[in-house]
Amino acid sequence: MAQVQYYGTGRRKNAVARVRLVPGDGSIVINNRDIDEYFDLDTLKLIVKQPLVETSTDGTYDVRVNVDGGGYTGQAGAIRHGVARALLQADPEYRPTLKSAGYLTRDAREKERKKYGLKGARRAPQFSKR
Repeated sequence: MAQVQYYGTGRRKNAVARVRLVPGDGSIVINNRDIDEYFDLDTLKLIVKQPLVETSTDGTYDVRVNVDGGGYTGQAGAIRHGVARALLQADPEYRPTLKSAGYLTRDAREKERKKYGLKGARRAPQFSKR
């Protein structure tokens, strides 16, 4: 028998996360590794779980994630976005809760380009009068 699955794609900076929610006991697997093994920082684990905690579905779905691109923080944000979108597919009643928390909005902030004559995007060379 085919199992019910809900899909969501999340993006943040250069990270793209393909998230699959399957009814289960609440395990989170990222790139075939457990969440505790994949993310060292507790804050990143917290970010990933935010949509589930907000909708009180923390132990009802197994989360399977395939994520690539970007760094750990960007990947955690992308996973959060994908989980929120998948939850919305699972039950449209969650929309007001997720929307008010800001989990359905893609964070559009990107890295600013380096400009010529400067050492970074805005950092200027040290000024000396003489």
